[in-house]
Amino acid sequence: MTNLIQIVYVSQPFGYDEPTLAGILLDARHCNKRDDVTGALICRHDIYLQLLEGPEDAVRAAYKRISQDDRHAGVKELLNHKIESRMFASWAMLHDPAKTWIWTEEEIANAALDRAEPAEIIKVFTDLSDRSEKPSVH
Repeated sequence: MTNLIQIVYVSQPFGYDEPTLAGILLDARHCNKRDDVTGALICRHDIYLQLLEGPEDAVRAAYKRISQDDRHAGVKELLNHKIESRMFASWAMLHDPAKTWIWTEEEIANAALDRAEPAEIIKVFTDLSDRSEKPSVH
């Protein structure tokens, strides 16, 4: 059986606009389908919060690629743990434009994620997964 892991990271968008975001999502979906990685990206102009999951080597490679991508600034790993099953198994990369966000811009600016418990961070993605329609073609 393949060892599955989840990595959740936070970063600040560098040059956040629709074309940049579209490029990130296109790249993520292409690479993730190829590498059997799934996940979700929650974003707005001040933050990216992303969950990556899948085979350990592939997820670590995806995270390394992201941490070196100049569209992301201040990449910081928040969680890294083994999992039994995927939360976003049907999604190469679900995009959520911060509609499900639980921290305000002010809270993020005041380092809310530095104080957040792992369960609180995972709950954001669990809630998103529970509310998301399964994709027909993603």
